Amino acid sequence: MCGRFSQVSGLDQLQDRFDFPAAHMNYAPRYNLSPGQEALAVTSGEQGRRGGMLRWGLVPHWAQEESAGYKMINARAEGIEAKPSFRRPFRRSRCLVPADGFFEWAPRSEGKQPFFLARKDRQPFALAGLWDAWPRPEGGQLKTFTIITVAANRLVKAIHERMPAILAPEDEAAWLDPGQSDPAALHELLRPCPDEWLEAFPVSPRVNSPAQEGPELIEPQKGPGDLFAGPG
Repeated sequence: MCGRFSQVSGLDQLQDRFDFPAAHMNYAPRYNLSPGQEALAVTSGEQGRRGGMLRWGLVPHWAQEESAGYKMINARAEGIEAKPSFRRPFRRSRCLVPADGFFEWAPRSEGKQPFFLARKDRQPFALAGLWDAWPRPEGGQLKTFTIITVAANRLVKAIHERMPAILAPEDEAAWLDPGQSDPAALHELLRPCPDEWLEAFPVSPRVNSPAQEGPELIEPQKGPGDLFAGPG
C-alpha cells in the first residue's frame, strides 16, 4: 500500500515538471502527507491540464457518506476497472499525484522500521491516481483522490509487497488523456517502476505520527534498518 508520501518540491518546479499553468492554490511543501489531508494533484480536461488541491481518500460521487474516503486511500491496479468505487474514475477522471518520495514500513524485531523511498536523482515523480467529485449535502463539491498500487519491484519488496504505481514520464500524458478509456491500454501504464530508479533508507519513527512534519522526517537514520536484513 501507500499510506504516506512527501510533496516538497516548490510549486514553480512542479508546474514546470508537470506542465500545468500557474494558479492560486493553498499549496505548501509537505514531508509527511497522510490520508485525509490535501495534496496537489494534476488533472486534465477540455481546457488542458490543471493543478489543484484534492483530499486524499476517494469518496465516490454516489457515496452516501463522506467517511467512505477513509477506506479508499489506495486502489489495487488488478481488476480496478470492475470495482464500483473506481470503475468510472478509471475511465474518466485519472490524475497525476506529484511526489518526491513515499514511506513504507518493514517488520523488525524491535518494531516496524519506516523507510523513505525516493528517486536517486531526487527529482519529483508522478504517482498514478484517480479522482472524483462528491456533492456535499450543503452544496458544493468535495474533490478527492486515491493512489493506485501495483506489486512491488525487487527493491520495495524487501520492505513491502505493494508499492504505488509510479508512471514513466513518457506515459504521463497517456494516463491523463481524457480521450483514453480502454482498460487494456491503461493497464499497460500501471507497472512496478525499474529498481534502479529508487533508493530506500531508514528514517525516524517520528513519521509514524501524522502530526509530525519537517525535513528531518526524510533524513537517513543510523542504526537498525538494513534493507535486506529481514525480520530479526
